[in-house]
Amino acid sequence: MPHGLGLVETEGAAAPRPGAARPADRVMAGVNRLIVILSSIALVIASGVLTYSVVVRYFLKYSTDWQDEMSVFLIVGAVFMSAAAIQAQRGHVAIEAVVALLPKRVNHARIILVDVASLMFCSYFAWKSVTLLHEALVENYHSSSTWGPPLWIPYSLMSIGMALLSVQLFLQVVAGLRGRGSVA
Repeated sequence: MPHGLGLVETEGAAAPRPGAARPADRVMAGVNRLIVILSSIALVIASGVLTYSVVVRYFLKYSTDWQDEMSVFLIVGAVFMSAAAIQAQRGHVAIEAVVALLPKRVNHARIILVDVASLMFCSYFAWKSVTLLHEALVENYHSSSTWGPPLWIPYSLMSIGMALLSVQLFLQVVAGLRGRGSVA
């Protein structure tokens, strides 16, 4: 599947048949695919910007003051925005040693409990990110660097990324409670 965003089988939870997904699941899968493409482009641009900076500094002895911050914005955006797509694959770091020891029903309950706890944390993080974004917009916050870009840019990427991750987790909790396993 393109970008590895296919349905994934987890221990004790079979992936739903294609076409069996609810409309919200299909929409989220489409959003995740688009975000992964955009995040990949952002990472390529960040590497290009940093390469440009090194070449210009070394060969032309010209100092740039914007490249580090722009690269950080692009990388932070790519990381936060792609978090939901990674969660859809259950690709985040996990400790799998316990999975083999647990019966399927207990493991299924463990997955749901972890998803609920993650949903609570990510929803809180999304809410705090939105309040930070609002403050940056209202107070017209800018970076303290000489370039001085507005801080609503990275805060909006954090807010959107955490909101998407919260939606993905919510869909996975609902799917788990319905006994459908993981949601793409």
